[in-house]
Amino acid sequence: MTTLPRSRPAPAAVLAGFLAAVAVVAVVGGLAATRSREVYGALVQPPWAPPSWLFGPVWTVLYLLIAISGWLFWRAAGTRREFTWYAAGLVLNAAWTPLFFAAGAYTLALVEIVVLDVVVAGTLVVFRRRSRLAAALQLPYLAWTLFATALNAAIVVLNP
Repeated sequence: MTTLPRSRPAPAAVLAGFLAAVAVVAVVGGLAATRSREVYGALVQPPWAPPSWLFGPVWTVLYLLIAISGWLFWRAAGTRREFTWYAAGLVLNAAWTPLFFAAGAYTLALVEIVVLDVVVAGTLVVFRRRSRLAAALQLPYLAWTLFATALNAAIVVLNP
């Protein structure tokens, strides 16, 4: 008996899956951040802190880039083991907003985002092995999480 070769799903369907996975992360963050403007506005912030309205547009673009990056890596035949980095980044991303805004656990959120920074950097390295474009699309995400880490650290220091 011969087994049929496995067929790969249609690229458009897989892209929709990546967009859906990232949308779930965005929804989790959105639900946890219902009071984010109020919370953020009440914190003592460093002078370089961005206005609260900027976060939504930035994350919209970043989430789109994250989804496309994952899809491009899939198209480059990324393995399940390599995708562990990507999945871990999505889980950590989803966890930060509830920690920071809903729980007010600024120090724990800082520890968590440092781990996220490491995972996003690891994802970039792993993705670069198969797709330079997939890796490049992770760069704005890494830059923003590093900036957010600095902002989170400043908030911890300024709001004892």
